[in-house]
Amino acid sequence: MSDTIITSTLDGNVLVIETRDGPITYDSKFLVAALLIFVARGSGQIAPEESAKMIELIEDYFKLQGAESLELLTRAISEMAERPMLGASLAELGRSLSDQEKEDIALMALKVIAADGRREVAEMEQFNAAVEAADISPEIVHRAFDRYFSETMSGTDEQ
Repeated sequence: MSDTIITSTLDGNVLVIETRDGPITYDSKFLVAALLIFVARGSGQIAPEESAKMIELIEDYFKLQGAESLELLTRAISEMAERPMLGASLAELGRSLSDQEKEDIALMALKVIAADGRREVAEMEQFNAAVEAADISPEIVHRAFDRYFSETMSGTDEQ
């Protein structure tokens, strides 16, 4: 695979990256997986609890099987390692999502940050960088925090 991105364009809600090896497409599922990985890696490594939470969240949100969720996360890790510049293009895709999708993604990221029982500054900095890059407004982030605290305080979240 070529790590060089020649061009990137949005085709509806799909990001198309042109490389020397041809076009590669990324959808919102890939975006969510990449964003969650980006945030979880903020502390330097992804804790087992964070991995399990990412699989569970992607499974629930996109109605996938566990193996499909794991495959999506694994692909996102590989692609992001091979194409470090992919993040900027994915942010473009993130900006095209609806406010509700952005709120859902921000909520998932908060749940991943909390999954290992530690809320580390580095992970919150990654979270802030991700929401800024995807143009998720402070109001949407605030709603995501409200939902997070509502779910965790009422005991409806299965953390």
